[in-house]
Amino acid sequence: MSDEIKRTGRELVHKGAIIDVYTDHMEFANGHCADWDYIHHDGAAAVVPVLPDGRILMVRQFRNALDRETLEIPAGKLDASDEPGLACARRELEEETGYKAHELEWLITICTTVAFCDEKIEIYVANHLEPSRQHLDEDEFVDVKAYTLEELKEMIFSGKIRDSKTVAALLAYEAKYLRSRSVEYC
Repeated sequence: MSDEIKRTGRELVHKGAIIDVYTDHMEFANGHCADWDYIHHDGAAAVVPVLPDGRILMVRQFRNALDRETLEIPAGKLDASDEPGLACARRELEEETGYKAHELEWLITICTTVAFCDEKIEIYVANHLEPSRQHLDEDEFVDVKAYTLEELKEMIFSGKIRDSKTVAALLAYEAKYLRSRSVEYC
Protein backbone atom coordinates (compact mmCIF):
# COMPACT_ATOMS: atom_id res chain seq x y z
CA MET A 1 0.00 0.00 0.00
CA SER A 2 1.21 3.52 -0.63
CA ASP A 3 2.58 5.76 2.11
CA GLU A 4 -0.57 7.93 1.96
CA ILE A 5 -3.03 5.10 2.65
CA LYS A 6 -2.95 2.50 5.44
CA ARG A 7 -5.45 -0.24 6.28
CA THR A 8 -5.94 -0.26 10.05
CA GLY A 9 -8.43 -3.13 10.19
CA ARG A 10 -10.65 -5.51 8.27
CA GLU A 11 -13.99 -6.90 9.48
CA LEU A 12 -15.89 -9.78 7.87
CA VAL A 13 -19.45 -8.57 7.24
CA HIS A 14 -20.80 -11.56 5.30
CA LYS A 15 -19.41 -14.99 4.37
CA GLY A 16 -21.15 -16.25 1.25
CA ALA A 17 -20.96 -19.24 -1.06
CA ILE A 18 -19.18 -17.24 -3.78
CA ILE A 19 -17.91 -14.08 -2.10
CA ASP A 20 -16.89 -12.77 1.30
CA VAL A 21 -17.74 -9.14 2.09
CA TYR A 22 -15.53 -7.06 4.38
CA THR A 23 -15.36 -3.53 5.74
CA ASP A 24 -11.81 -2.19 5.58
CA HIS A 25 -10.93 0.63 7.97
CA MET A 26 -8.61 3.02 6.17
CA GLU A 27 -6.41 5.85 7.41
CA PHE A 28 -4.91 8.53 5.17
CA ALA A 29 -1.76 10.63 5.52
CA ASN A 30 -3.90 13.76 5.93
CA GLY A 31 -5.45 12.26 9.10
CA HIS A 32 -8.79 11.41 7.51
CA CYS A 33 -10.30 7.94 8.13
CA ALA A 34 -12.87 6.05 6.04
CA ASP A 35 -14.47 2.65 5.71
CA TRP A 36 -14.14 0.96 2.33
CA ASP A 37 -16.03 -2.08 1.05
CA TYR A 38 -13.90 -5.03 0.02
CA ILE A 39 -15.15 -8.22 -1.61
CA HIS A 40 -13.01 -11.35 -1.76
CA HIS A 41 -13.57 -13.89 -4.55
CA ASP A 42 -11.39 -17.00 -4.97
CA GLY A 43 -11.16 -16.44 -8.72
CA ALA A 44 -12.49 -18.00 -11.87
CA ALA A 45 -11.57 -19.21 -15.33
CA ALA A 46 -13.24 -18.74 -18.70
CA VAL A 47 -12.87 -20.12 -22.20
CA VAL A 48 -13.22 -18.89 -25.78
CA PRO A 49 -14.20 -22.21 -27.44
CA VAL A 50 -13.41 -22.08 -31.16
CA LEU A 51 -14.99 -24.60 -33.53
CA PRO A 52 -13.06 -25.78 -36.63
CA ASP A 53 -15.09 -23.39 -38.82
CA GLY A 54 -14.04 -20.43 -36.62
CA ARG A 55 -17.38 -19.94 -34.90
CA ILE A 56 -17.29 -19.47 -31.13
CA LEU A 57 -19.47 -21.40 -28.68
CA MET A 58 -21.40 -19.13 -26.34
CA VAL A 59 -23.66 -19.86 -23.39
CA ARG A 60 -26.96 -18.16 -22.62
CA GLN A 61 -28.03 -18.27 -18.99
CA PHE A 62 -30.07 -16.36 -16.43
CA ARG A 63 -28.08 -13.97 -14.23
CA ASN A 64 -29.86 -13.05 -11.01
CA ALA A 65 -27.93 -9.80 -10.45
CA LEU A 66 -29.21 -8.46 -13.79
CA ASP A 67 -32.59 -10.24 -13.63
CA ARG A 68 -32.20 -11.40 -17.23
CA GLU A 69 -30.43 -13.85 -19.49
CA THR A 70 -26.96 -13.00 -20.77
CA LEU A 71 -24.81 -14.31 -23.60
CA GLU A 72 -21.31 -15.15 -22.35
CA ILE A 73 -18.26 -17.28 -22.92
CA PRO A 74 -18.26 -20.37 -20.67
CA ALA A 75 -16.82 -19.65 -17.23
CA GLY A 76 -16.90 -20.70 -13.64
CA LYS A 77 -15.51 -20.21 -10.17
CA LEU A 78 -12.39 -22.02 -9.02
CA ASP A 79 -13.27 -24.96 -6.76
CA ALA A 80 -10.56 -23.76 -4.36
CA SER A 81 -8.39 -20.65 -4.29
CA ASP A 82 -5.34 -22.74 -5.23
CA GLU A 83 -6.99 -24.60 -8.14
CA PRO A 84 -5.09 -23.93 -11.38
CA GLY A 85 -7.09 -21.80 -13.79
CA LEU A 86 -6.37 -24.24 -16.60
CA ALA A 87 -8.06 -27.10 -14.69
CA CYS A 88 -11.08 -24.91 -13.95
CA ALA A 89 -11.32 -23.78 -17.58
CA ARG A 90 -11.22 -27.36 -18.82
CA ARG A 91 -13.93 -28.42 -16.36
CA GLU A 92 -16.22 -25.45 -17.05
CA LEU A 93 -15.94 -25.85 -20.82
CA GLU A 94 -17.25 -29.40 -20.69
CA GLU A 95 -19.76 -28.71 -17.91
CA GLU A 96 -21.40 -25.78 -19.69
CA THR A 97 -21.00 -26.56 -23.41
CA GLY A 98 -20.71 -30.32 -23.62
CA TYR A 99 -17.34 -30.10 -25.40
CA LYS A 100 -13.84 -31.12 -24.34
CA ALA A 101 -10.73 -29.33 -25.57
CA HIS A 102 -7.53 -31.07 -26.55
CA GLU A 103 -5.78 -27.73 -26.63
CA LEU A 104 -6.19 -24.80 -24.22
CA GLU A 105 -3.95 -21.77 -24.49
CA TRP A 106 -3.84 -18.85 -22.05
CA LEU A 107 -5.20 -15.66 -23.62
CA ILE A 108 -5.46 -13.00 -20.87
CA THR A 109 -6.11 -12.54 -17.18
CA ILE A 110 -8.54 -9.85 -16.06
CA CYS A 111 -9.44 -8.32 -12.72
CA THR A 112 -13.15 -7.65 -12.97
CA THR A 113 -13.90 -4.79 -10.57
CA VAL A 114 -10.69 -3.41 -9.09
CA ALA A 115 -12.38 -0.66 -7.06
CA PHE A 116 -13.79 -3.09 -4.50
CA CYS A 117 -13.24 -6.74 -5.47
CA ASP A 118 -10.18 -8.96 -5.95
CA GLU A 119 -11.81 -11.37 -8.44
CA LYS A 120 -9.36 -12.50 -11.10
CA ILE A 121 -10.40 -14.49 -14.18
CA GLU A 122 -7.90 -16.41 -16.29
CA ILE A 123 -9.17 -16.70 -19.86
CA TYR A 124 -8.10 -19.41 -22.30
CA VAL A 125 -8.72 -20.23 -25.96
CA ALA A 126 -9.90 -23.77 -26.67
CA ASN A 127 -9.23 -25.41 -30.03
CA HIS A 128 -9.64 -28.95 -31.34
CA LEU A 129 -12.96 -29.39 -29.57
CA GLU A 130 -14.48 -32.84 -29.15
CA PRO A 131 -18.20 -33.34 -28.43
CA SER A 132 -18.90 -34.73 -24.97
CA ARG A 133 -21.89 -33.90 -22.75
CA GLN A 134 -22.95 -31.10 -20.44
CA HIS A 135 -22.62 -31.62 -16.68
CA LEU A 136 -24.85 -28.85 -15.37
CA ASP A 137 -25.53 -28.21 -11.69
CA GLU A 138 -29.14 -28.68 -10.51
CA ASP A 139 -29.70 -24.92 -10.50
CA GLU A 140 -27.94 -24.27 -13.80
CA PHE A 141 -29.80 -23.91 -17.11
CA VAL A 142 -27.51 -23.15 -20.05
CA ASP A 143 -28.24 -22.92 -23.77
CA VAL A 144 -25.27 -23.29 -26.12
CA LYS A 145 -25.01 -21.76 -29.58
CA ALA A 146 -22.18 -20.98 -32.00
CA TYR A 147 -21.65 -17.50 -33.45
CA THR A 148 -19.18 -15.89 -35.81
CA LEU A 149 -16.82 -13.36 -34.29
CA GLU A 150 -18.43 -10.66 -36.47
CA GLU A 151 -21.87 -11.48 -35.03
CA LEU A 152 -20.46 -11.32 -31.50
CA LYS A 153 -18.67 -8.01 -32.12
CA GLU A 154 -21.91 -6.55 -33.48
CA MET A 155 -23.64 -7.64 -30.26
CA ILE A 156 -20.85 -6.08 -28.17
CA PHE A 157 -20.98 -2.73 -29.94
CA SER A 158 -24.80 -2.63 -29.95
CA GLY A 159 -24.88 -3.24 -26.19
CA LYS A 160 -26.42 -6.71 -26.31
CA ILE A 161 -23.28 -8.31 -24.82
CA ARG A 162 -22.10 -6.39 -21.75
CA ASP A 163 -20.40 -9.06 -19.67
CA SER A 164 -16.87 -7.73 -19.09
CA LYS A 165 -15.03 -11.05 -19.29
CA THR A 166 -16.79 -11.87 -22.56
CA VAL A 167 -16.11 -8.47 -24.13
CA ALA A 168 -12.43 -8.55 -23.06
CA ALA A 169 -11.97 -12.17 -24.15
CA LEU A 170 -13.52 -11.82 -27.59
CA LEU A 171 -11.68 -8.62 -28.45
CA ALA A 172 -8.39 -10.04 -27.11
CA TYR A 173 -8.95 -13.23 -29.13
CA GLU A 174 -9.44 -11.18 -32.30
CA ALA A 175 -6.38 -9.01 -31.59
CA LYS A 176 -4.08 -11.92 -30.73
CA TYR A 177 -5.15 -14.55 -33.24
CA LEU A 178 -6.93 -12.89 -36.13
CA ARG A 179 -5.50 -9.41 -36.64
CA SER A 180 -1.91 -10.64 -36.44
CA ARG A 181 -2.61 -13.27 -39.10
CA SER A 182 -4.18 -10.78 -41.50
CA VAL A 183 -1.18 -8.46 -41.13
CA GLU A 184 1.24 -11.33 -41.91
CA TYR A 185 -0.45 -12.03 -45.25
CA CYS A 186 -0.59 -8.41 -46.49
